[in-house]
Amino acid sequence: MKHLRSFFLRLVGAFSRSEHDINSEIEANLQLHVDDKVRAGMTVEEARRDAILRLGGIDPAKEAWRERRTIPLLDNLAQDTRFALRQLCKNPGFTATAMLMLATGICASVAIFAFVDAALLKPLPYESPARLVAVSEHSPQCERCNLSYQDYLDWKRLNTVFTSLEIYNHNGATIPTASGPRMVPIGRVSAGFFSTLGVKPILGGDFSARGDAAGAPRTALLSYGAWQTTYGGRADIVGQNVILDDTPTTIIGVLPRDFQFAPAEPSEYWVPLQPTGNCEKRRSCHNLYGVARLKNGTSVEAALSNTQLIARQLEIQYPDSNRDRWAKVLPLSEVISGDIQPLLLMLLCGAGLLLLIACVNVSSLVLVRTEGRKREMAVRSALGASPSRLWRQFATEGLLLVVAGGGAGLAVCYWAIQLLLKLIPERMLASMPYFLRITLNARVLAFATVISLLAATLFALTPRSRLSKAALRGDLAEGSRTVAGTSWRRLGSKLVIVELATAMVLLVGAGLLGKSLYRVLHVELAFHPDHLATLNVNASGKRYDTDAKMVKWARRTLSSIASLPGVKSAGTSSMMVVSYNGNSQWIRFVGKPYNGEHNDVNFRDVSPGYFETLQAKLVRGRFFTDADDLTKPKVVIINRALADHYFPGEDPLGRQIGNTTLAPDSLKEIVGIVDNIREGALDNEIRPAMYLPFNQDPDSGFDLVVRTSQSPQAILPSLSKAIHDVDPDVATVRPITMEDRIHDSPAAYMHRSAAWLVGGFAALALLLGVIGLYGVIAYSVSQRTREVGVRMALGAQRGTVYRMVLQEAGILSAIGIVAGVLCSLASATLIQKLLFETPPRDVTTLAVVAGVLGMASLLASYLPARQAASVNPVEALRAE
Repeated sequence: MKHLRSFFLRLVGAFSRSEHDINSEIEANLQLHVDDKVRAGMTVEEARRDAILRLGGIDPAKEAWRERRTIPLLDNLAQDTRFALRQLCKNPGFTATAMLMLATGICASVAIFAFVDAALLKPLPYESPARLVAVSEHSPQCERCNLSYQDYLDWKRLNTVFTSLEIYNHNGATIPTASGPRMVPIGRVSAGFFSTLGVKPILGGDFSARGDAAGAPRTALLSYGAWQTTYGGRADIVGQNVILDDTPTTIIGVLPRDFQFAPAEPSEYWVPLQPTGNCEKRRSCHNLYGVARLKNGTSVEAALSNTQLIARQLEIQYPDSNRDRWAKVLPLSEVISGDIQPLLLMLLCGAGLLLLIACVNVSSLVLVRTEGRKREMAVRSALGASPSRLWRQFATEGLLLVVAGGGAGLAVCYWAIQLLLKLIPERMLASMPYFLRITLNARVLAFATVISLLAATLFALTPRSRLSKAALRGDLAEGSRTVAGTSWRRLGSKLVIVELATAMVLLVGAGLLGKSLYRVLHVELAFHPDHLATLNVNASGKRYDTDAKMVKWARRTLSSIASLPGVKSAGTSSMMVVSYNGNSQWIRFVGKPYNGEHNDVNFRDVSPGYFETLQAKLVRGRFFTDADDLTKPKVVIINRALADHYFPGEDPLGRQIGNTTLAPDSLKEIVGIVDNIREGALDNEIRPAMYLPFNQDPDSGFDLVVRTSQSPQAILPSLSKAIHDVDPDVATVRPITMEDRIHDSPAAYMHRSAAWLVGGFAALALLLGVIGLYGVIAYSVSQRTREVGVRMALGAQRGTVYRMVLQEAGILSAIGIVAGVLCSLASATLIQKLLFETPPRDVTTLAVVAGVLGMASLLASYLPARQAASVNPVEALRAE
């Protein structure tokens, strides 16, 4: 402690010494030496000169004294910082340009990384999330298929790798409100679902162990959002009743605020999944997904092997329902963010390339400044400054640029994140709860710090080659600035090539994604989406508990809709078009060989007038009529894909379709063939589909489609009123035009956001690349003014000068474009999953992008060439 106290006392004493004390000390020492030499016979001038020489110079002596009274590293850093600030303030154009480029690159990179962190890096908000896995089935027709309830019970009983295995699905229910019935999203889960996740309610308790048994009391857990918005955060909410689908249900708890489960979001209520429906009783009915917790020491691979063995046993035991039904086990985190992962990683790469171009451009600017200050550095070197000392000054200047640019980028980053969130359709954002609380957390700030330090390192290393002793001596000996330094030209040219190649990669990616977006938005729908209004309708199952009641209600509803002004026709479907390939059935054909295979086809119940409303094309046969009801033989309409696949070269009209056992009550006669209406998402394949008349297979819920002679947006409010005029207790939800539905669909959003964001990055990259090329050529021309003057004085024509400059730019551009093409060919496969009907190595896109970049480069180099060709030889030589 004594030594430490003594050190601090000496340190304080050293810092208390003033500059006046240093001068006085040095002058006293000099005077003593002068007095000695004068007594020895020297003159005063000779004695003082000798004293200064022996001292090593006054300034070095002062520097030595300063280092004794301070910490040299901190003192040098303070000096370098002050000097760098003065230099940056003296060059506001350079400073502002560099800061703007860095802020743009850092803002884009950090904003996209914040989304990557929220979706892919942030641990799931559950207990020991690494041990949670998603469990599903797998078949030749489906990569990740739903479980059946009966299979789930067997998997739960027979597995040896899970501590628990639970199930869930997501649908809706109606609740009565003061303004009428309202459809609310609900999650249906098995009793141990929340305990498996390790989530405990903040109010009340979890479901009981037998809460999902048939006949158990109806209970529900509230989401935190529903508790706040619907019930005002009432503390006495536990024990209150809510009517869900005409069934009294007791609220037993409230889930935590940060709870989220993306596969079943948005859900306001979570209720036990009780096996009371027909689907739960049939092994062939698949409508569930599983989530499980691995036992300690069990890997995902081991769990997959175990469940595959169970699936194989069930396939042997139940060949009719379980043929080709295998197991699928994946980490839960991969399932939750799997769909968005390719898009986020691609955007992060795009933002990273944009940051690279920005850094390379700033490096070019730093290099130009280094060239412009080379004689200054040479003089300072001759006066005793070491290359490392000079380099530290440039490094400090680069660090200040990064701090200022990075700070500006982070300041704008928050608003960029909010803008990106607003671009996500509200319905999609609700199913991505991990995006709802994006923040600039420690991981995001660490990422910003890392890329900033890398940028600062690049800016510090850029002038390093110009600060060697040999280079500084050459700069001092160089009497003019007639010839650009060869080292600068080599390094500057390489930087431009990197910029152009990177811009090429981004432009090709944007071109491919743009082409893919165009093809998605112009994909064949086989119906006309204009002038179509849509609405989801759901009536109480208890009010319409027979087929006859449902048919009568649907007829009255459609009649009420048809009477509205501007309505041309209306129809219903059990599944909205352009949604997803699902809600399927296994079918078999009378008179065709059958070996137990699963002929899986999309299944839709549609009303008479549905196809006419869509303006779908009838290939052969007829559409449904109102007479196709329960009193008539069952009929079915198939799409062209089903006819081509199962009846190649045959006429399917009049043939019969049934279930896998061809039960008499399942047989239906094919009466029509329609064109391939796109039932699945825009970028999904067309699958075989069959359509049954609603009057023969009614339901209490359906999607309404209305064709209007006016703007469909204007008629949307009237639709709900017309439906409530028939029955005020019917719930309606999501009134939207068909065009808006397609525009806001997940497939359209994914392709649109990828194309627009990467296109924005590419546009900025093109601009920065062209600026970089212009800067290099312009500086090269300015350094070769005397050379150009001599050439023109000796008779060179302006065209020759143009060719000389454009040739230099053309070589750089050609090398950059060729390198960019090669890099694009290698990187295009990385975005293949995001492309639709667009090959990753699309020759047309490569050619167009190369042409655009070449023309932009030519334009960027034309201005310096024009400047060089207008040089006055006399003025150029006189200036030198």
